[in-house]
Amino acid sequence: MTDETRTQDGLIRGLLGPTDAEVGCDECFERLDRFVELEIAGAEPDETIPGVRAHLEGCPACQEDYLSLRALVEADG
Repeated sequence: MTDETRTQDGLIRGLLGPTDAEVGCDECFERLDRFVELEIAGAEPDETIPGVRAHLEGCPACQEDYLSLRALVEADG
């Protein structure tokens, strides 16, 4: 898969919205700590906490929180 194809796929997913269970911003924020913990541990957070990744892909504000939290946890680890 080329970078251009990945970019196009990301744009299409963003326009179509999530296909998995939908999670709102409040619910995403409540689950974000656990999501990041699982991800850093090498587990599959999508199986344990469905819908969060789809929300992060479509919500720039929550994605910013996720990236900040992930960077903080990685720096502490």
